[in-house]
Amino acid sequence: MKKSAVILVNLGTPNASTAGAVRRFLIPFLSDYRVVEAPRLLWWFVLRLIVIPLRTKKVANAYREIWWEEGSPLRVVSQRQVSALQTMLDTEYGSSAPLVVAAETYGDSSLALNIAALKAQGVEQYVVVPLYPQYSGSTTGAVYDQLADIVRGERDVPDICTVKSFYDQPEYIEALAQSVRDHWEKHNRKEKLLISFHGIPQEYTDKGDPYYEHCMATAEALVVALQLEPSDWRIGFQSRFGPKKWLQPYTDEQLKAWVEEGVKSVDIISPAFTADCLETLEELNINYRQVFLDAGGASYNYVPCVNDSPAFIKSLFCLVKQKLL
Repeated sequence: MKKSAVILVNLGTPNASTAGAVRRFLIPFLSDYRVVEAPRLLWWFVLRLIVIPLRTKKVANAYREIWWEEGSPLRVVSQRQVSALQTMLDTEYGSSAPLVVAAETYGDSSLALNIAALKAQGVEQYVVVPLYPQYSGSTTGAVYDQLADIVRGERDVPDICTVKSFYDQPEYIEALAQSVRDHWEKHNRKEKLLISFHGIPQEYTDKGDPYYEHCMATAEALVVALQLEPSDWRIGFQSRFGPKKWLQPYTDEQLKAWVEEGVKSVDIISPAFTADCLETLEELNINYRQVFLDAGGASYNYVPCVNDSPAFIKSLFCLVKQKLL
C-alpha cells in the first residue's frame, strides 16, 4: 500500500499581528488573479500604492484584537484539526494511517513545501482537502492552481486527489447544526438566525462560479436540520471589498433591516469558514455586533465555527476515507 498523506488547506494568516507581517501576507494574497480579477499592470500599481498602504495598519489592528496567546486563531485551530483527524485516522488504519498536515494557500506553510517534505518521507499519495465547504474559483480554485504548478514542475508526477467541495455533505451539515444546537443550549436561542457567507463579486457568479448555489444549498440543508421556519432565518454575504457589486443581501444591511422590522435579538453563523479567523472573530463577532446594536438591536450572539469539534472531524474523516478507497 502506498504511503499516503492528507493535506488540510486553508487560506493562511500573517505570522504576527504587526503591520509588516500583515503586509507580507496581503501582497501575495491580493496579487492572485483568482482573488482579484483585474488588469494585472493596473492592479499592481493600485495594490502597492493605494490598497496596501491604506489597509495594512487597519488589518493589523484587527488581527491584534483577535490574536490568541498561542498565535493566529486560524493557524492554532488548523493544528488542532490536524491532531484530531490524525488521531481518528490512526484509530481506523493503525500503522498504515496517512500522515495529516496543514498547508496554507498564502503563508509560510505552502502546498509546495509540504508536498516536498512529505515526498522526502516517502509519501507517494496525497489527499488534498481545501477547507472551503463551498467551492469558489477565488478560494479552492487557487488551490488547484498551486497543485497544477507543482505537477508541472515534476518529472515523476505525484498521485494527488483533491476534495473539490463538501457544501452538502451530511456529516458537515450535521456538524454545523450541532454547533448551533450547542450554542442555543448555552446561550438561549434568539429571534432570528443569520447565516452569513463570505461574499464574492457578483460578476464571478455571472461568469459561472457555483459559489452562490453552494451557499444556498448549505443554508437550506442547515435550516432543515434545525427544523427552522422560513421566517426564522435569512442568508447574508459579508466581507465585500472594492467598488464592484458583490453577492447580496449584504450581512450588515440584513441586520439593519431586521432592526427596522422590530427584531431585537439575533444569532449569526458563517458556514463558509471551518476555522475561526479574522472574518469571524473580528468582522462577525465585533464589527457586525456593533452594527446591530447601534441600529437599535438588543442582543447579538456569534455562533463559533465548527473548528475541531468531534462532529466536524468526523466529516473530514468521511471525506478522506472516500478518497483513500
